[in-house]
Amino acid sequence: MEALVNQLPIGLSIGAVLLLVALGLTFTFGQMGVINMAHGEFIMAGAYTAFLLQDLLLALPAAFLVAGLMGLILERAAIRHFYGRPLDTLLLTWGVSLVLQQLARDLFGAPNVQVAAPPWLTGAIGILPYNRLFILALAVAGVVAVWAYLGHTRQGRRTQAVVQNRQLAATSGIDTGRVDMLTFFIGSGLAGVAGVALTLIGPVGPALGTYYIVDAFLVVVAGGLGQLRGAVLAAAGLGLLNSYAEFWSDASLAKVIVFAAVIAFLQVRPQGMFVLRSRALT
Repeated sequence: MEALVNQLPIGLSIGAVLLLVALGLTFTFGQMGVINMAHGEFIMAGAYTAFLLQDLLLALPAAFLVAGLMGLILERAAIRHFYGRPLDTLLLTWGVSLVLQQLARDLFGAPNVQVAAPPWLTGAIGILPYNRLFILALAVAGVVAVWAYLGHTRQGRRTQAVVQNRQLAATSGIDTGRVDMLTFFIGSGLAGVAGVALTLIGPVGPALGTYYIVDAFLVVVAGGLGQLRGAVLAAAGLGLLNSYAEFWSDASLAKVIVFAAVIAFLQVRPQGMFVLRSRALT
C-alpha cells in the first residue's frame, strides 16, 4: 500500500508534463489541424536550454523563447503552406523532427546529460517531493495563462476566431497570418517549458521528445480537440494510469495498457471528453 501511495506524485508529475506539452498541441493540433511531430523536439530544445544554463529560473523563460522561436520559424518556413492538409504536415514535421534530433546529437553528443536540480527543490512534503510539486505548479500556471490569454485578451479572442472559421475571420479584418505565427510561438514555447520540467525528473537526450509526443497527442484526442478542461483531465488520468501500469508491469507493457485504455475510451466517446458546441442548420 505504501508503494502504491508513493506512485501518486510520480503519476501526477507525468500528467503535469503531458499537460504542458498538450497545451501547445491544443493550439496547433486541436484547433488548427496541424499534426506537428516536431513538437517533441521543442521539448528537447527546452531541456537542452536548461542544460546549458544550469539555472532553473533562468531556463524557464529562455526555453520558452528558444522553443517558441523554433516553432515560429517552422510555421513561417514550411507549415503555413500546408494548412488544411494534416497528413502532409505530419510527414513534413516528422522529417523536421529527425533533422533536429540529429542536430542535437551533433551539438551535444548521443549520450544523455544531466541537469543539476537547485538546492531549494531538494526535500519533500510528505510523499510529495519538492521537484514534483514544482512541476505541478508549472502545469497549473500554464493552464491559467492559456485560459486567461484565450478568454481575456484581444489577441486571444482573435485566435479563437481564426481557429473556428479562418475565412470569416479574414474577411472581418483579422490578420490570420499574424495569428498563426503567435499561435505557433506560444504552443511551441509551452513545449520548451515542459522540457525544463522534465530535467527535474530524468536525464536529457536527443530522443527525449519522442517519449512524450504520442502520449501528448492522446491527451488532446481523449480530452476533446481544442478543449482545455478536457486536456487537464485527460493528462491527469493518463499520467496516473501510466505510472501505476509501469509499477505493476514494465515501461513497454505500460504503454500498451495506456493505448488500449484510450482506444477503449474513444469507442465510447469518439469525440473525447468534451465537445465544442456550435450551432448548425438542420
